[in-house]
Amino acid sequence: MAKAAIIILAGNESHADYGRLANALEAAKEFAENDEDELQLIFDGAGTQWIPELEDEESDYHDLYKAVRDDAAACDYCSGAFDVDDAVADSELVSLDEHDGHPSVRSLVDDDYEILTF
Repeated sequence: MAKAAIIILAGNESHADYGRLANALEAAKEFAENDEDELQLIFDGAGTQWIPELEDEESDYHDLYKAVRDDAAACDYCSGAFDVDDAVADSELVSLDEHDGHPSVRSLVDDDYEILTF
């Protein structure tokens, strides 16, 4: 059994950012497809900007996102800082705020998650 926390930090401003998103979602999907694995997919920092796009059924990455959405959450603080807090609330993703309004990376490490950042 593997335990993976995939954290998407890349924004959505460049072609390279789209590549990071695609790779993060593909990696998350691989873990999600294995019933024995534990996955946490976290949109943090500028990565929270992806949520409105990914929720849109017309997005090129919507189906891939949909495959891992049940394991997804977003940083509460960064959702506000990047002005996507309404979209995150509409998405009904879990908002994480365990450490000063942000997800607790320390708790993931303490719970033996491998942390992968994109």
